[in-house]
Amino acid sequence: MKCFYVFIFLFSGRTQFKVVIKALSPKEISRIYTPKPLNRNDGTFLMRYRMYGSVQKGLKIEILYGDKHVARSPYILKGPVYHEYCDCPEEDPEIWQNILSCPSQEPRISKDFASFPTIDLQRMLKEIPTKISQTRGAIVHYTILNNHIYRRSLGKYTDFKMFSDEMLLSLARKVHLPDVEFYLNVGDWPVEYRKANDTPGPIPVISWCGSVDSRDIVLPTYDVTHSTLETLRGVTNDLLSIQGNTGPSWENKTERALFRGRDSREERLYLVKLSKENPELLDAGITGYFFFREKEKDLGKVQLMGFFDFFKYKYQVNVDGTVAAYRFPYLLLGDSLVLKQASQYYEHFYTELKPWKHYVPVKRSLEDLLEKIKWAKENDEEARKIAKEGQLIARELLQPHRLYCYYYKVFQKYAKRQASKPEIRDGMELVPQPDDRDSVCSCHRKQPLREDL
Repeated sequence: MKCFYVFIFLFSGRTQFKVVIKALSPKEISRIYTPKPLNRNDGTFLMRYRMYGSVQKGLKIEILYGDKHVARSPYILKGPVYHEYCDCPEEDPEIWQNILSCPSQEPRISKDFASFPTIDLQRMLKEIPTKISQTRGAIVHYTILNNHIYRRSLGKYTDFKMFSDEMLLSLARKVHLPDVEFYLNVGDWPVEYRKANDTPGPIPVISWCGSVDSRDIVLPTYDVTHSTLETLRGVTNDLLSIQGNTGPSWENKTERALFRGRDSREERLYLVKLSKENPELLDAGITGYFFFREKEKDLGKVQLMGFFDFFKYKYQVNVDGTVAAYRFPYLLLGDSLVLKQASQYYEHFYTELKPWKHYVPVKRSLEDLLEKIKWAKENDEEARKIAKEGQLIARELLQPHRLYCYYYKVFQKYAKRQASKPEIRDGMELVPQPDDRDSVCSCHRKQPLREDL
């Protein structure tokens, strides 16, 4: 899936944008799904497309407003241009990173690896299966060798490996990955809490969520990677579609704070009590009970709300679930002010965020939440500015290519610190690339088989 950012500042009447994408060569045909551009309500539009075939010569992308080309249209993407499931990795990672404009440094990655100057694969092989996987039950052991992915499950609760599999396979189709052997925690909580000066010291388990007192290496969550991979296909609430569905303009939003979610943390129950006592400031409701079922009778249960409808409200309350609330990146991308609960948990991009610049901080206990809502109501322009800054940095940090860059940089740094060569261990199985029966893929980087000559 690809996207373009198109900057438009003049529009009038009912004239619609028209997007035409076709192969540069008249001899090539590729099925391309192109929905209408998303209006981000700030003078910019987001144009997305998904290819179901590849072209060798390239693509011509025309973006028209009425009968006139917009911005630098027509755009020419020199070929070859491959669809998502085409297995054609760039052999030179430097070339690939330059094409994607990957940042040279990621602050979170540097912090995560500070405790691991070397990575002892033999120690991990002895310790993780017998200790961490037995207590946590959600560890998947991966080896990437010659750009092929192998894994074995360690524990009973590893079904979420489907999400890590799909991201690793997608990355391996785009760039040749370094040889690495690692352990991915597919459960909710971080697992490694030993400090660098402990004996024995910590080991580098990779997780989707970190905490201030853990030593896990953090990757982008399965939620944001899955929504990215399935954009224009299997999901509707993804990081791009949110940007075109941010509700009414700031002036026309409901001046109350909103929360909807499960009962996965006690503070969420407290939110509902606050809401009942202060309905003019807060609209909070629990959509499903699992942890505190005895509270449903007193607090009530509300119907699910479509996520795009969240942004009818001017303020969004972000409260942890079992760990960091994975809705946070989506809330930032909307056009509302995020009131974020203080938390020891974090996702991969939190290091780049600053309180009072990108969101309004709220105490862990939520005791100052009402005060912060009142502040926002009384300081509307400042609140709007913070909401916009949060939106802008989320647009930058959560673009699809930034997620791929982040994954690659973690594996690159990890590979350099391995004290021995990765191996395919007993019990590992190959995770195959999906077949390409429905979409033509002729990789220019691969030599044809003899029978194809």
